[in-house]
Amino acid sequence: MAARPVPVRTILATIGLVLATYVVLELVVQARRVLIWAVIALFLAVSLHPAVEALQRRVPRCRRSVATLLVFLAAAAAVGAVVTLFVIPLAQEGSRFADRLPAMIKDVRAGRGPVGNLLERTHVLQYVQRHQAQIRAFATGLSTPALKFIRSATTAATGTLTIFVLAYLMVLEGPKAIARSLALVDEAPAARIRRVGAACARTVNGYLTGNLLISVICGLLTYVVLLASGVPFAGLLALFVALTDLIPLVGATIGAVVASTAAFVHSLPAGIGAIVFFIVYQQAENHLLQPVVLSRTVKLNPLTVLLAILIAAEVAGILGALLAIPVTGIIQVVLGDLWAHRGGRPLGLPMRADNSPENADRSDRSDRPE
Repeated sequence: MAARPVPVRTILATIGLVLATYVVLELVVQARRVLIWAVIALFLAVSLHPAVEALQRRVPRCRRSVATLLVFLAAAAAVGAVVTLFVIPLAQEGSRFADRLPAMIKDVRAGRGPVGNLLERTHVLQYVQRHQAQIRAFATGLSTPALKFIRSATTAATGTLTIFVLAYLMVLEGPKAIARSLALVDEAPAARIRRVGAACARTVNGYLTGNLLISVICGLLTYVVLLASGVPFAGLLALFVALTDLIPLVGATIGAVVASTAAFVHSLPAGIGAIVFFIVYQQAENHLLQPVVLSRTVKLNPLTVLLAILIAAEVAGILGALLAIPVTGIIQVVLGDLWAHRGGRPLGLPMRADNSPENADRSDRSDRPE
């Protein structure tokens, strides 16, 4: 039996689908920076949306635009306070360090002081004297990395401003856009989408809350260890470690390296103690604290949390590690809703803010097919 020829329409449709897929992927690749900013802005908007809703409930006459502006100003003030808390002591100590630098250089050359003794024991001074020409050439070539750093800092500042503006518009106009979109579908599917969306938002908020809690714990423990070791500026170093701990994968390592270096400059026992502390703590955070805390805030199994972080970090790097847990939680919510809806069993996700079982049961019954 002869095979039927493939219709020309099918061939053209297949070619068009392949071309459209290629165009979409190319757009995603070219606009990946903007897409990353949009994703971060979405996370920020989801985290600040409950505060806007709470402010409107407490002040009924407050317009949404005013409430959103006040919440974002408060968030910006909080970020500014943290930056000020970090930058001002750093600038003060930087000026003190500049005043003491000539004496420190003399002590280093003479092999005196903690830094001089350390360099003397590790034979760094002899290495510098033997390779002065190479070091001078390397220092001369640092202008290009410096320019790259300036460009990166400018891009980061632009991205931060863009993220805040996008998040503000999402919080301000998001409910209207969602309401217009849900008005296009029937009441029962709209109620179901609201319930699942509320559960996904709680997952994102849980992740942000859990990640912030872990960073606070890391900062407090670091402060205790550095203070007990007598390391100067223990509070400043602990704040830096807490902030860098928010960055997945590399953040904890960066904070540990900086704090351990400062401890070594103070004394050899303090440096060894800091290294031992960070090794033990990071193992406990990665394999115990992070899975347990995030499993309770995001409602994921600890094993699922750990596997999601490892797989996403391997696939997409830092951004993948950042999005692994909330994306996994969202997938769990969506799959749970699909399973419950297909099997005719209610999911039990509250549609309204009061989280009452009566509202959940009533909305679940409205979603069931007649």
